[in-house]
Amino acid sequence: MLLSDLLRKSYTAEFDECWERERTATLARVFAVRLHSTGCSIRETQAILRLVGVERSHQAIWYWVHRLADSVPDPPRASPSRVAVDETAVKINGDWPWVYAAIDLDSWMILNVVVFGRRGTDPAAASLHRVTKKHDLDDTVFLVDCYGYLTALSRLRLGGQLDYVDRNLIEKRFHTLKMRVDRFHNSWVGSRASVRDWLEQFVHYYNTQRPHQSLNGQTSAEVLN
Repeated sequence: MLLSDLLRKSYTAEFDECWERERTATLARVFAVRLHSTGCSIRETQAILRLVGVERSHQAIWYWVHRLADSVPDPPRASPSRVAVDETAVKINGDWPWVYAAIDLDSWMILNVVVFGRRGTDPAAASLHRVTKKHDLDDTVFLVDCYGYLTALSRLRLGGQLDYVDRNLIEKRFHTLKMRVDRFHNSWVGSRASVRDWLEQFVHYYNTQRPHQSLNGQTSAEVLN
């Protein structure tokens, strides 16, 4: 994303309340949060702000990011025809929990992201259950791999299929999410809650702010609305 795009777009309208009583200009805070959501670490964001004349502490920027994460709304309700589900491991303080995600193959919307301490059928079922609470999945086909999902889908009475022809399509949809996770932190130093906060913020950015070439320059939220 170009610097001009980062500066032009804003979270301000949606998150006025979370920006109240701050001594730093809203534009600077918005810019910082956008930098962070597109892959910069807190310290990298601090360094870039310094280049444009904004001197704020690492702790202040961390507060802006996490205050916003607490205010991020759920994505628009979807009725997808096909949903891809997958998981990836992340390193947090030397441990390896798993990030489970579901993506609508029609709109590219990330429907849900959740962190579990282990991989298996139970986390897969819990992740899918969260998706059913947020979206209309009555006629949805789930594209899955062989690990845990078929049992999880059966447990929740959802459709599902193994489709290795579409496996490359699944990997393509998850590439950006996995790339951002790897880019942002090869190893998180913090809590699992901080990982969830960052993922929620990234999902909001990805669904509502990031245009997709395959969607004619629209965001996922614009396609659904």
